[in-house]
Amino acid sequence: QVQLVESGGELVQPGGSLRLSCAASERFFSTYAMGWFRQAPGKEREFVTAVDSSGRRADYNDVVRGRFTISRDIRKNTIYLQMNSLKPEDTGVYYCVARRRSYPLATLWTSYDAWGQGTQVTVSS
Repeated sequence: QVQLVESGGELVQPGGSLRLSCAASERFFSTYAMGWFRQAPGKEREFVTAVDSSGRRADYNDVVRGRFTISRDIRKNTIYLQMNSLKPEDTGVYYCVARRRSYPLATLWTSYDAWGQGTQVTVSS
């Protein structure tokens, strides 16, 4: 089973930027859809974004659309989440996910086949 390791979470001021990374162990990474979910304190986990195996098709939660960008580097078995114009409500634990079925993109946590341990993002002044 593919293993996912997130990194890059930290404390950042409102309006700032941050890039998260997720490294996958599976050599078939290039065939998987990948994505990010997040969970804020006291709130339910929510879909953030996902990208298909080709990297050409992506979907975003409306609350991050235009501010966040997902990308993937097949050579490095890694995906990235570039987060700009961060807001305090972006605070939470961000989880990387992987799905064997590349398309259509899924927005449910249970539709994915592997999940990372999460990395903490805190947006605060």
